[in-house]
Amino acid sequence: MSIKYTILLADDHCILRTGLRAILDSQPHLEVIAEVDNGLDAIKAALSLKPDLLITDISMPKKNGTDTIIELKKRLPEIKVITLTMHTGEQYIHAALTAGANGYILKDDSHKELLAAIDNVLHNKIYLSPSICSNVVNGYLNNSGTNNSEKPREVLTKREKEVIKLIAEGFRSKDIAEQLSISIKTVEKHRSNLMKKLNLHSISSLTNYAIQNGFVNQY
Repeated sequence: MSIKYTILLADDHCILRTGLRAILDSQPHLEVIAEVDNGLDAIKAALSLKPDLLITDISMPKKNGTDTIIELKKRLPEIKVITLTMHTGEQYIHAALTAGANGYILKDDSHKELLAAIDNVLHNKIYLSPSICSNVVNGYLNNSGTNNSEKPREVLTKREKEVIKLIAEGFRSKDIAEQLSISIKTVEKHRSNLMKKLNLHSISSLTNYAIQNGFVNQY
């Protein structure tokens, strides 16, 4: 009797989940046992159903994919996780892998690429989309000569830490303003202050700093 692996899908786009489910359920050794549209429900479903594999997006309501992975890996260390996302930036890749993701696939990849990732991850291998391998290498090369530990996190206020966390998670100024109940102008002021305090000059460098200093996993 062949092994059948169980899968939990987490993505806030219903059409995408439906398409994924059709692809995966067509495979004789795979079975989608549940689907959710946010990180908190992903954690609840995983703890209840204990699937072999979680396939999750990064940007989701209530709890983002990175924080979801961190929480689940603490409570279900045996679960395998593949991040399926539109984000190609090395900061997102680094955050997902650091959180404990076993694979990182892009939504632009083919279904064959996804199935290859699933098979590799279920057999205890790390799998990265070929489309992002150069980003990973470049990211490590760029970071090798940088020492952000010289910029102490203590110089940031609580609000600045909240803002930099949301920036790193890919939220726009409008979204950050709504989440923190402040104006867009205030968000942009905080962002400007963050760059001055940390001597950083782009959103990507702010994101890298936030990831490397643990802000993404807090608050």
